[in-house]
Parts: sequence; structure tokens; C-alpha cells
Amino acid sequence: MCQNVTGVKIPMEEAYTVEEVAKALKLHPYTIRRLCRENKIPAFKFGGQWRFDIKEIDEWKRSQNNAKPTRKR
Repeated sequence: MCQNVTGVKIPMEEAYTVEEVAKALKLHPYTIRRLCRENKIPAFKFGGQWRFDIKEIDEWKRSQNNAKPTRKR
């Protein structure tokens, strides 16, 4: 078990690695790490490595999709 940023304990099998999140979001792992450092994506450190709660990432992804501005032409 590990603890996320909200203090909730989650099983490690419910936590993504940087590489898994990068693949799911179609971003480079360096971009994911930068977003973590800038507190722009929900993440926590476990043993010096960034980890992500599956549920929090799904919610974050949905909120990002809803917040995208539309282009006016």
C-alpha cells in the first residue's frame, strides 16, 4: 500500500507509473514528470518515483477534456 497526495492509502496495483501514464495520455514521460513537478497532474512519490492513482488520473483526464477551450475561426 502507498499513500496519495490526499492521504488516502491505495494498493500499488491501482497505481500507474510515469511510463504507463505517458502511454495512456500519449505524452512523453519527461512531460509527465514536468507536470508532476509543477503540480499540474495528481501524483505522489513512492520510493523516489512518481506514481499515479488510477481513479485520480481518470478524473483529471475528464476534467482536462471539459476545460479545453474551443477555437474560434
